[in-house]
Amino acid sequence: MITKAALKKPALKKPTLLHFPGDFVLSAAQERIGTTPVPLATPPAGSGLKPVMGETGLPVVGKALQMIREGWHTAGEMRAKYGEVFWVRAFGTDVVMAIGPDAAQEILQNKDKVYSQSGWEYFIGPFFNRGLMLLDGQEHLLHRRIMQEAFTRPRLEAYQDRVDAIIDRVVPAWPTDEPMLMYPAVKSLSLDVATEIFMGAEPNAEMQALTQAFIDAVRAGTGIIRGAVPLLPTRWNKGLAGRKVLDAYFRSQIPAKRASEDNDLFAALCHVETEDGMKFSDDDVVNHMIFLMMAAHDTTTITATAMSFYFAKHPEWQDKARAESLALGTATPTIEELDSLSTLEVVFKEAMRLVAPVPALVRRTTADTSLGGHHVPEGTMVIVVPGALHTVGDHWISAEEFDPTRHVEPRSEQKAHRYGYVPFGGGAHKCIGMAFGTNEVKALMHKILTTFELEIDPDYEIEWDNTSLVVPTDDFPVTLRPLATA
Repeated sequence: MITKAALKKPALKKPTLLHFPGDFVLSAAQERIGTTPVPLATPPAGSGLKPVMGETGLPVVGKALQMIREGWHTAGEMRAKYGEVFWVRAFGTDVVMAIGPDAAQEILQNKDKVYSQSGWEYFIGPFFNRGLMLLDGQEHLLHRRIMQEAFTRPRLEAYQDRVDAIIDRVVPAWPTDEPMLMYPAVKSLSLDVATEIFMGAEPNAEMQALTQAFIDAVRAGTGIIRGAVPLLPTRWNKGLAGRKVLDAYFRSQIPAKRASEDNDLFAALCHVETEDGMKFSDDDVVNHMIFLMMAAHDTTTITATAMSFYFAKHPEWQDKARAESLALGTATPTIEELDSLSTLEVVFKEAMRLVAPVPALVRRTTADTSLGGHHVPEGTMVIVVPGALHTVGDHWISAEEFDPTRHVEPRSEQKAHRYGYVPFGGGAHKCIGMAFGTNEVKALMHKILTTFELEIDPDYEIEWDNTSLVVPTDDFPVTLRPLATA
């Protein structure tokens, strides 16, 4: 649990800029190194395909530092130079990036079965081995079919009752009338939800150690130094150590969970069985729990933090959403009642558009293929970039602006192209926990809106660290004012 003291920090008018690593900043001359257009590969003679064009970036690190520093903006700049399909060298490999809806559809629908989830293994395989997102083909379909039993509507409703109880316990205890740090507060709450509902455990010192193990595992994937290096405290080594901690914990708990009648997700994965008798092995349960715990709290934390910022930045939207929430007349709305909150829904969608909770959807080609008329060789890393996809293209009007009305009929810009808005991914690997995460975030924001008013300095702008999943560089200081009606 995070104490009130840990959530307090003087408010900043502007967040402190993060440079990586240390105080590393690229000079104008360094920015130009490796920017000569180069084809990724020569298309086969007579294929009619174009080469994917791109650039190498700096020696050794390629474009990695720029991508970490600038996030999806790097992709937007490259699109202006090379179009919606281009390549860069980063994190020790050549990467084709797709930021157009048509290209995203080709990759995520994967009709020719040439885009494998094995692309994730390069970044997170050692830390989230054989999680659902890393599986392909029939094996993926089988595991997803079994896991879906843990996300049925009756189970979601049971989970939601417990989510509401945790939110009702935690949020009113947040500090008021002085700046507090929203990101760690939401992350702590989300971890409580994941711990109690997914694992059936109470937050304690052991859970704090597991939390750090999850953080180390998530951040390891974008380490500049890749692979285990003895004795060095690299992000990669910390991630490997974190994986060992997580594996040992979940494996030790399986016998008790299999014998229990608990109703948490951990127990559900131990018990679920399809009509034809398919169920998970111990290894499967461990792998899926580690992956789901990571996915369950990081993405909800990012979205709830982004929504809090936009509500504070745009008080007219905060007031409108609050009025709808207060009209429900309940602190613990049902899933159906949450679905009825139309303003909360469009702010939720707009926050995920502007701050994509999953910044990259990674694949690897299993054969030579074409992508948007470009030749992509077998074994190429291919990435759909939701952050860029959500802010470029003709289907967005004033794309850089916060405007929830873009998600309302008749505009509905998010529907202009089926793969132009993909905060939960798409195709066969669309997020299995989408409904659970959506309900959790909406329930949290409903509680915040009906308990506090969110205030920030009018000049404040949030800045995001893109080292792995996006994190506000200053943890987002915000002042909560108690509502007279709360």
